[in-house]
Amino acid sequence: MAGKDAGSDQVALDEIDRRIIRELTRDGRMSVTQVAENVHISRAHAYSRIARLTGDGVLTRFTALVDPIKAGLKSSAYVTLKLKQDSWRELRDQLGAIPEVHHIALVGGDFDVILLVRAVDNIDLRRVIFDQLQNMPGVLDTQTFLVFEDVDTR
Repeated sequence: MAGKDAGSDQVALDEIDRRIIRELTRDGRMSVTQVAENVHISRAHAYSRIARLTGDGVLTRFTALVDPIKAGLKSSAYVTLKLKQDSWRELRDQLGAIPEVHHIALVGGDFDVILLVRAVDNIDLRRVIFDQLQNMPGVLDTQTFLVFEDVDTR
């Protein structure tokens, strides 16, 4: 059975672990019995594997995928930010506190951060970008890429 690699935060995963992760990624509400059946292992084995994957931090939470349009979030954009040197740690928590920000990633390249922003409409999206993001100390520049269609591959 897999476990943590010595001297590393990475957890060693075997094929059974990967199959369990695929099943739970596809449907986080799947019962342990159904996971066991789909992966072709006993229920007790599936339960202990899921408990270990959760304990090791591989499975961090179980959540629902929401259709943004049906939930009333009709306007989405990826917004890139260029930051002042050393402002990331301070901004990370501020960005996470904005309800319309659904994903935050620190990246390398022509910009420093990319956000997925979902809003009720373009007026609300504009408010988030101009009134909140661009006014944050440490944000030097933003660029907005409107999302015309989402395809979730999970």
